[in-house]
Amino acid sequence: MNVTIMRLTTRQLLGQKRTILMLVFALIPVSIAILFRVAAEDVDPERWTAQRLLGGLVVGTFLPLAALVFGTAALGTEFEDGTAPYLLSKPIPRYEVVISKLVVAWAATTVIVLMVTLVAGAIGLWGEGGLSILLGFGVAVVVGSLVYNAAFVWLSIATSRALIVGLAYVFLWENVIAGLFAGVRFLSIRQYTLGMAGGLMDMPARVFDARLGLAAALILSIVVTGLALYFAVRGLRRWEIGEAA
Repeated sequence: MNVTIMRLTTRQLLGQKRTILMLVFALIPVSIAILFRVAAEDVDPERWTAQRLLGGLVVGTFLPLAALVFGTAALGTEFEDGTAPYLLSKPIPRYEVVISKLVVAWAATTVIVLMVTLVAGAIGLWGEGGLSILLGFGVAVVVGSLVYNAAFVWLSIATSRALIVGLAYVFLWENVIAGLFAGVRFLSIRQYTLGMAGGLMDMPARVFDARLGLAAALILSIVVTGLALYFAVRGLRRWEIGEAA
């Protein structure tokens, strides 16, 4: 990793309006959890928190959106503002550039998503126990953040429309197609994350039942992350100075 690249990337991400917008969006799951505790009746808090709040809202929507914002901006901003030629003209290994950018994007996503997971989850489970739910989803969103960011960093190199393609993947592929066809779950990062959460928590199937087992979710997460890094490094190596990706 390159400390200088990481420091500059951190400044870029923290200074963008989209980052501030994600912090505002972070209030939505927390607000919904508060409304649930105030208004919900005859609803199992553990089941609602695991399936609806954390599994549906946080992992299903907030996590991929946060990763998309940070993952595509970490390196994509360099192409947008024209500073990529200056970065890539320096004698820095391409894998070092990719990994440095990925680590910063991963850290930014993890901080905000993990905070939302623990705070919203704790409110939803207030007075009900369910510590294993928080633990399972807490670990799962950290790993899921890495997989999502690796994919979106590669996407920002592969196309200039990374944000649009990423949105199509999140909302069309993961939320629609993966929900209709069981076999597609092996190509869904969301399902990997839910599989890890379900495998790590000690809860009956009525509370939370993931489509993937823990082992399969971990293996697929490692494979997808590795492939994304490989193609990202390869893409940078083939990128010609002065040519838009």
